[in-house]
This record gives sequence, C-alpha cells and structure tokens, in this order.
Amino acid sequence: MDAVDPIVVPDSWTQALSLPALFPSSTGVQRPLAVDVGCGKGRYLLATARKHPEMNFLGIDRMRSRIHKLSRKLTRAGLEHVRLLQVEASYALQHLLPDHSVSAFTIFFPDPWPKRRHHGRRLFCPSFLNDLDRAMTPGGILHIATDDPDYFESISERFETDNRFDAAPVFIPDADEQTDFERIFTGQGKPIGRASYTRSTT
Repeated sequence: MDAVDPIVVPDSWTQALSLPALFPSSTGVQRPLAVDVGCGKGRYLLATARKHPEMNFLGIDRMRSRIHKLSRKLTRAGLEHVRLLQVEASYALQHLLPDHSVSAFTIFFPDPWPKRRHHGRRLFCPSFLNDLDRAMTPGGILHIATDDPDYFESISERFETDNRFDAAPVFIPDADEQTDFERIFTGQGKPIGRASYTRSTT
C-alpha cells in the first residue's frame, strides 16, 4: 500500500476542511485533533506524534520548503496520523479549521515583530483569540512559548482579560520535543516565556 501524502491541498480555500476526509477512520470515530501552528522543521510535531498515536495531528506553516522537508520526515517515520498545511496561521484558523474541532493547539515562538510599529502584525490579536475560541473544543488546551518578554507580556494580558480562556498548568516540552528555535534560544541563555490555557466549557 502506498504511503499517505501528509501534505493537504484543500478542495476549497474558503470552506472548512473535512476532517473525516483528511483522517479516514475504519470505525467512523474521529480521534482528537492537535494543531501545531508554525510547525517549522517539525521537531516537536514528530516527537509528539510518535508518543500519541491515539490523536490526529495537523502541522501548519507558511514556508513551502519546511512543509516539504517535514513531509519526507513523516513519511520515513511512518506517521500516517499527521497532515501538513502550507498557509498563514491566521488564515487557517479563520477559514479552514471546523468549529470546535481542535482539542489541542501548540503555538511555539511566533514571530514577535519586536518593533512597535509592527505590533499590528503579531499573531495574537483580538480576532485571533476569537478564531481560537471558535476552533477549540470546550476544555481544549493551548500551549504557548516565546523568547520575547514584551510579546509574552502582551499575550498574557490578552488571555488574563478574556473569560473564554482559563489558565492551565504550563506545558514544558521534553528534550526531544524542543523546537529548533527553543534549542537556539536556550543555548543563548534566553529565558523562555510559557503559558497554557484551556477553553472555557461554558
């Protein structure tokens, strides 16, 4: 049997993805879905997918070269419960993820756009939180990490004042789950800001 191509090419870029079509199930029961936003070279995605065959995974990244390299790694590893999508994260959440479909989000080291005049380009903005709320299952979990203290403070303030999300125990990745960015920043002695939140069940 031919290996499944992990790369997703949607039939429509304006309608929500069909998860049963992406992740066919012989039992008809869909596994919980975890989405890795900005999956990059895939260290985290590969490691966690190996550890959790009971879940489905979707990696999102805007860079074609990263997606294709990671696709080859997934195929070699035989991880057929992982799919990849080349698209901007904000677009994927706004248009492509079905309502209340994501049990876990990981967003590690999003571009901090450190210059004040560029803060409007940051991923974590009010509309993005709206899209997270729509896409997450009640009780779903979100893990965030950044090396930028100002961005971390901004993110924390947004979630602290949003009653749709509750603080949760902070996720600390195992060594094999650390992204390339995290290994670089840790090697430079930079502190890593981490936070986890659950979507309210009410």
